[in-house]
Amino acid sequence: MKQLYFLLLKNNIAPRWVVFLFDLFICVLSLVYANYLRYNFSLEVIPNHYLAQQALILTFVNAFFFVVFRTYEGIIRFSGLKESLRCTTAIFYSFFLLSLINIVTRFMKVNDLIPMSVLIIYFFTSSFLIFGYRFLVKNLYAQSITNKVSSNVVIFGGELNGSTLKRTIEDSGKHYRVVAFIDDDEKYIGKSIDGTKIYTFAQIKHVIKSWQIKMLFFAKQDMDLKTKNEIVDFCLSHNITVKTIPPVSEWLHGHFTINQIKEVKIEDLLNRPAIELANTHIQQYLKDKKVLITGAAGSIGSEIARQVASINPKSLILCDQTESGLYELEYELKQNGDKNMFVYIGDVRDKKSMHHLFATFTPDVVFHAAAYKHVPLMEQHPSEAIRNNVMGSMLLADLSEKFGVERFLFVSTDKAINPTNVMGASKRIAEIYVQALHERNNKLFIDESGLIDTDESSKTKTKFITTRFGNVLGSNGSVIPRFKNQIAAGGPLTVTHPDIIRYFMTIPEACSLVLEAATMGNGGEIFLFDMGEPVKILELANKMIKLAGLIPGKDIEIKFTGLRPGEKLYEELLNKKEEVVPTHHKKILIAKVIQQEYEIIANKITCLIDHAISNNDEEVVKQMKVIVPEYKSQNSQYERLDKELRPAL
Repeated sequence: MKQLYFLLLKNNIAPRWVVFLFDLFICVLSLVYANYLRYNFSLEVIPNHYLAQQALILTFVNAFFFVVFRTYEGIIRFSGLKESLRCTTAIFYSFFLLSLINIVTRFMKVNDLIPMSVLIIYFFTSSFLIFGYRFLVKNLYAQSITNKVSSNVVIFGGELNGSTLKRTIEDSGKHYRVVAFIDDDEKYIGKSIDGTKIYTFAQIKHVIKSWQIKMLFFAKQDMDLKTKNEIVDFCLSHNITVKTIPPVSEWLHGHFTINQIKEVKIEDLLNRPAIELANTHIQQYLKDKKVLITGAAGSIGSEIARQVASINPKSLILCDQTESGLYELEYELKQNGDKNMFVYIGDVRDKKSMHHLFATFTPDVVFHAAAYKHVPLMEQHPSEAIRNNVMGSMLLADLSEKFGVERFLFVSTDKAINPTNVMGASKRIAEIYVQALHERNNKLFIDESGLIDTDESSKTKTKFITTRFGNVLGSNGSVIPRFKNQIAAGGPLTVTHPDIIRYFMTIPEACSLVLEAATMGNGGEIFLFDMGEPVKILELANKMIKLAGLIPGKDIEIKFTGLRPGEKLYEELLNKKEEVVPTHHKKILIAKVIQQEYEIIANKITCLIDHAISNNDEEVVKQMKVIVPEYKSQNSQYERLDKELRPAL
């Protein structure tokens, strides 16, 4: 036995011809045993030449079927059920062929080549031995690995995924030993999978140290987010590595491999469940429409493009001034078979270019996602922020009205609420203009006789709708990708303030809100999410370091850099003067904002744009504060303007 362990530990692999000959030897041995058993171990009853003749026939027949089924190709120590069944199938075919020959010889009044009773005993004996020795070698190898070096691991999920993961781990040659399953479903607790018992997490907590558990795998997909966070926090506090497997739909060709085990992403652990949106009516509405998406190369625009493309609209027009990102998106969508797609490189501030875009494609629905979004950069370039975020939005809204667009969806941000920076204020001004334009063209008119004019021609066809949401996970320049890069570089992680908090949502969620608003809105609304609980950025940084298997403050430092110009400690979901009303979806709300007269706001914005075209940043910010009185600069060079303008406001 020690010699066998030595061979296994040396990782010597038996040549295929050795496996082939050993299988044939087992078959001959089984035949001899079958004869002796058939004749009650009376050795003198069986002539030696008769036994030799049977062995020769059986060897040739088995050799043929072993070659056909290639039973010798598998590595014995990694043999699974399929490998063993293939060997048994080869033996069954040899048994079946010899049985047919016996039937033929009986019709010909000739003696059986091998008696049927012997064949039956031979079949079961050889199948058992060939099946059994493979599993014996496999188990001895697994035991040898365990005795050599092993890490005790547990698997959360006692169903098919957990069972598959256990087999994959054991067959991979990695030094893992699954000591327990964990599940939160009471019907599984106390039962076993392949001899490994299923426990609750509360039971496992008490034996973490004594069992020396080094790793936990998540094999269950539909877990409660709160439970998952509790388990991850417990594991990280006890230096237990946490990993996960992808859903079955992402397995390679329907099979799970050890290489598909991944680190748990911080995106999977944020303290809010994903918002589910009913998209059937969205598909019905958009499938026959010509859809234009501006800012299509950005994080939000590209995801909207993917979701719209999956609906197969009449045509999809992608507009951006970033040629590389637009090229990559076009290539991706064409790889997925999207044909009715057009790419347009253009700047939303260029009136002639945008007019040509609308005149050429005459879109039915416009998703306006093009914008400058980085707070510190826009604080340094207020004129650029206005030209892009306000003038561009104003131009597209006017063109949508002119060309009879059915719906104009404006993508805004929660930074537009009580803005403290140029970027947020620029988006709020764009919101005000879009709403004012809708209200101007859809209000009821009263003629000289005092009668209400209900002529539909006096109303615009276009419905202008706004969506607001918070920080988007994984978007360009957002905190999580930055932290990942900083961890990969060895740190430090830069956090602006120890108390800063943010709301988060995933890119698909944010884009689903925009699509939902496309059919939910009647025009003039500002839609927003119930964002759940905010996330403290310092806690986020600590958790990401731990998920990477490192220790905060030791392996990776966290450095506080101070609030950036215009940055808030916390984002708000509503202005103090705003109210919300519910919609048919409990997680989607409508903000009731103060309406402004179109003529007044248009004049103010025209003045603002004139200052921006002249690159007069000081006057730009002053005018922004006039248009948006709640705009109060923080940690910015423009804070002094709030004091100067206070009497005037």
